[in-house]
Amino acid sequence: MDAARAGAAGRRRPRRHAVEAVPVEWQVAADERFGHVVRAGAEIARPESAHTVHAEVSGLRPGAEYFYRFRVGNEISPVGRTKTAPRPGARLDRFSFAFASCQNYPDGFYTAHAHLAQEDLDLVAFLGDYIYEGSGQGSIGRGHTPAAETFNLADYRVRLAQYKGDADLQAAHAAFPWAVVFDDHEVENNWAGDISQPDTEPDQDPAVFRQRRAQAFQAYWEHMPLRRAQRPSGPDIRIFRRLTFGDLVDVHLLDTRQYRDDQVAGDARLDPSRTILGAQQKEWLLRNLSGPTARWNVLAQQVFFSQRDFTSGTADSFSDDAWDNYYVERNLVRSKLAQASNPVVITGDVHANYVADVKADFEDPASATVATELVGTSISSGGDGTDQNAGDRVQLAENPHIKFINRKRGYVRNTITRDSWTADYRIVDYVTRPGAPVQTRASFVIEAGRAGARQV
Repeated sequence: MDAARAGAAGRRRPRRHAVEAVPVEWQVAADERFGHVVRAGAEIARPESAHTVHAEVSGLRPGAEYFYRFRVGNEISPVGRTKTAPRPGARLDRFSFAFASCQNYPDGFYTAHAHLAQEDLDLVAFLGDYIYEGSGQGSIGRGHTPAAETFNLADYRVRLAQYKGDADLQAAHAAFPWAVVFDDHEVENNWAGDISQPDTEPDQDPAVFRQRRAQAFQAYWEHMPLRRAQRPSGPDIRIFRRLTFGDLVDVHLLDTRQYRDDQVAGDARLDPSRTILGAQQKEWLLRNLSGPTARWNVLAQQVFFSQRDFTSGTADSFSDDAWDNYYVERNLVRSKLAQASNPVVITGDVHANYVADVKADFEDPASATVATELVGTSISSGGDGTDQNAGDRVQLAENPHIKFINRKRGYVRNTITRDSWTADYRIVDYVTRPGAPVQTRASFVIEAGRAGARQV
């Protein structure tokens, strides 16, 4: 079920392998036993959409818990739970959500999802790399299917179905509404706009890559909790949007892949014409941040926003796949964030937990802190992980605005009130075998009206 509106959207793939259209009945109830069914209907699962359906339900109460299920013939799905958003502008005193990213299937078990499903949350935000497109087989008996890189619609569908077959991931989906954005691996590593990753594959031709992107987007839309209005048109899909939760939280879900300029090296990153958002999305975001806005304003996005220098001493080096590679546009967005109420950036991609102060001038540690960035680690990508590595000590020394780094696997649990935001970094010690317990590695608090996080 979709978290964005009181009218929720869901998808269910019938278990039978049919070549014909199949009716899928759905019910939404106020109770888990379905004693009080409030809405019901049917959708047609068609072969051209991989026999998936998207049910958009109207007439539900705002800010209410509901349960849903599907039926095909005599088969009934497990029960899912969702929650509608409060009425826009309604006073809201508490909102709880988690964010996660990067779940490479062969790298590890989804133990973090099993623990996530037990949390008390209103929403899960997934910030990209829901699947990985590569051929990796790993060493723990969870090899990719097909055992080759995905290039066509059939293979992307099989890969998404493999990931969604994981019981722990299913439990997390069934427990909460999800809001989702893609990053690169849903299509291909480090792609940018119409440009494929440099390699020897046929999609070095932008026209061929756009065909590949279209097929990846089609499979992604089919298998994810997205609305019909977000259905892709060939190689284009509108994934960015704003979710509003009463008067407390505005969440801006961004797309930092589809409209970006290609990655560049060195000082070319300083070119003021470079964009990571594209003109339309940038105008949309800046207009939204100009108001009216909620008490807390969130950018839910994929790649590292704050400056990150990896090299000791007077020399510097930055990631060419993050906002550092789009220097002028990052500064523009940062300036607009500084004018918004209680801005927080949440980020995935880097397979590590970070907390960073977003500075008015990253080169001047004494400059004002204008926002906070919370970066979440992976669910499984990179294997078991570690607490820190030698490079992290360099980053902490070279980037005093970065307050915390940890490289275990897990997710970030967030509790937002009118006065504060508490971020709990929930980690598991291993993912290469199942059964790891979960713990809170660190907690940080952001006080309303005061940018920056402090560890508690």
